[in-house]
Amino acid sequence: MAKTPTPADEDQDLGEAGAQLSTAPVEAPETGPTGKLPSMGVIGWARWFWRQLTSMRVALILLFLLSLAAIPGSLVPQTSVDSVKVEDWQKAHPTVTPIYEKLQLFHVYSSVWFSAIYILLFISLIGCIVPRTWQFVGQLRGRPPGAPRRLTRLPAYTTWRTEAEPEEVLAAARKVLRGKRFRTETATGSVAAEKGYLREAGNLLFHISLIVMLVAFATGQLFKAEGSKLIVEGDGFSNTMSQYDDFKPGTLFDQDDLQPFSFDLNGFDSSYERTGPEKGTPRVFRAHVTYYDGVDGKPSKRVVEVNKPLETGGSKVYLQGHGYAPVVTVRDGKGNVAFRGPVASLPVDGKNLTESTILKVPDYRDKDGKKDQIGFQGNFVPTLDLDVVKRTGTMMSQFPALDSPALVLTAYHGSLGLDSGLPQSVYKLDTSKMKQFKDKGGKPFADLLRVGDTMTLPNGAGTLKFDAIKTWATFQVSHQPGNGTALAGAVGALLGLAGSLFIQRRRVWVRAVEGEDGRTVVELGGLGRSESAKLPEELGDLALALQPHAMPVPEPDPGTDPSDPADPADPSEGARA
Repeated sequence: MAKTPTPADEDQDLGEAGAQLSTAPVEAPETGPTGKLPSMGVIGWARWFWRQLTSMRVALILLFLLSLAAIPGSLVPQTSVDSVKVEDWQKAHPTVTPIYEKLQLFHVYSSVWFSAIYILLFISLIGCIVPRTWQFVGQLRGRPPGAPRRLTRLPAYTTWRTEAEPEEVLAAARKVLRGKRFRTETATGSVAAEKGYLREAGNLLFHISLIVMLVAFATGQLFKAEGSKLIVEGDGFSNTMSQYDDFKPGTLFDQDDLQPFSFDLNGFDSSYERTGPEKGTPRVFRAHVTYYDGVDGKPSKRVVEVNKPLETGGSKVYLQGHGYAPVVTVRDGKGNVAFRGPVASLPVDGKNLTESTILKVPDYRDKDGKKDQIGFQGNFVPTLDLDVVKRTGTMMSQFPALDSPALVLTAYHGSLGLDSGLPQSVYKLDTSKMKQFKDKGGKPFADLLRVGDTMTLPNGAGTLKFDAIKTWATFQVSHQPGNGTALAGAVGALLGLAGSLFIQRRRVWVRAVEGEDGRTVVELGGLGRSESAKLPEELGDLALALQPHAMPVPEPDPGTDPSDPADPADPSEGARA
């Protein structure tokens, strides 16, 4: 005599049918058989710590801490990005600077505490992924579990009677399920089917992609190299360390890793909005270059724009800025040429390109032939409006284009400080050991020059002629070896997240047994990883697809003759959530 299943047996049976719908690792209980905490030695504590570190809860906490740790890197100037800005910030905040230095807030992304969070997150993700992967592989190799004793306990269920034989119904059910890409397993009197493995594959892909992104970011920081260079029209650049104006290598970057390439700046095109609220906004901003890929590379012409970098030698060359370089000829007191060429001027306002002009001439002789050093300091103004100058008293440009260019300079003589051995910026003039030239009235000497004009220094000290105007452009050469890998990791993470959110893991069982009246009783039950309104709908669709092979017949009414004809039932109406 068959044993009647008890509620406890049914719950256990349903638990086995719904087991392993997730690849989440099963954690070992932390209590012993008596319900008390077991005594743990060194190995026990090490296992406990490893379980905590590799849990998804801790991984999410570390990911949140990493995002919080990155906030100071956005708010506080970083030495790896702009060391000059860091120095200016430290001078402006002398009180908190020592505290920030101890906390490594000027080197956030290479600090000990940021690296510790980064490494712990890396280990946590690996420790979380490995057991999930093996468990998922085991599920792929396994077969769907057998049907529970009572399918009526499942969230989705439907049933009907048919004249077809049980074997015919099960064979048809297996065919229908396989047609809908279910993996099936046949048992005595039932067929088990399973679908939705891509959900767990999406989970694994998401976590693996996070590791790929972490590795890519770490590789990019360790082996990156970024440098900038200001190039005047007609000049060029070669990818060697000495050619850079500013260079920031990664921790493990070696200068031998610089790939050989070079390029020349042939010209620069720029145009600006003339009217309206956006007056002065650049409309055309592009540099025409000729580049050589490799030592013996053939010349190739290219247009570099703000969002269209030049890619060569494993690096990207970005267009960063633009300005003007007055071309001047300086003659000393004896009439000899002491300097001739363009003087790159740096903008002091970002909109209309008023620029600061500095020129140092160390090899210079006065009218008596004595050695001296001379320096020029002033402003280059692309569009000068004298009426505005008289009204405001400021020498500021009114438009960034060369509508009315002018060069306003004063001059100093004495020691430029070049012999001190200390490095100097070519864009700053140290006048602490110099004297400014005076005019006949004893006032500081200055002159306004247009193209073609000549400035004559007092006391026969020499002349400066404003010959022409050239353009210059600043370029940033960036070598980021991990960018492609990081992009692949980001795409993989999005795909994995989409799969884990929109794909549902579910199981379906079809049972066909002979009833007491000699007809076949067909039962369909469905179970998903989580409650979903789509599961009963899908079960109803499966029942409708099975109907042509197992036509339903009406349930016998106790008050009627079973032989009376009646309309067949619609199996989809029996599906419920």
